[in-house]
Amino acid sequence: MTVEHWIDLTCHPPTRPETVRAIGVLVRRSPGAELRMTFRLDGHIPRILVSAPDVPRIATQLWRHTCFEAFIAVDGQPAYHEFNFAPSGEWAVYAFCGYRNGGPVAGEMMRPDIAVRSTGSRLELDALVRLDRLSAIHPRASLRVGLSAVIEVSDGFSYWALRHPAGKPDFHDPDGFALLLEPPSPEE
Repeated sequence: MTVEHWIDLTCHPPTRPETVRAIGVLVRRSPGAELRMTFRLDGHIPRILVSAPDVPRIATQLWRHTCFEAFIAVDGQPAYHEFNFAPSGEWAVYAFCGYRNGGPVAGEMMRPDIAVRSTGSRLELDALVRLDRLSAIHPRASLRVGLSAVIEVSDGFSYWALRHPAGKPDFHDPDGFALLLEPPSPEE
């Protein structure tokens, strides 16, 4: 059976989300070792700086512009993966053995599937991550997940997450991996 969760992200207190009303994420974990996320941004989309659709490819420093992110860790373990999903279709994957201790994963094997829809008041980005490509353990383990977004407008940024640490935004803070996803039961 697929496990689904609708999660609302909160804006980091010092940032100004004037153009963004809300960001929600629908998270679906299937017995087929897939983690599907639909990031839904409601706001004045024409004022948000969004990169134009392009050929899906690995990119760097996607967080310097509008992008959505997922952090995935096996519950109780310090190691985690970071996925960046840009509305352009660009993506990045990073592997860490502990807090900010790691780097990019090169190659197409980890490539997520990304699809984007947009209207004047809503931007939706679907991302599919294959858990079995992270490790043999991920598909059957309890996972801690952090979800976040960096939203760029002409006069600055807003930072959105499940949970924010005190001080500046830090999506790598393990306390931000606030969604616990138990392994789904096999479909009958």
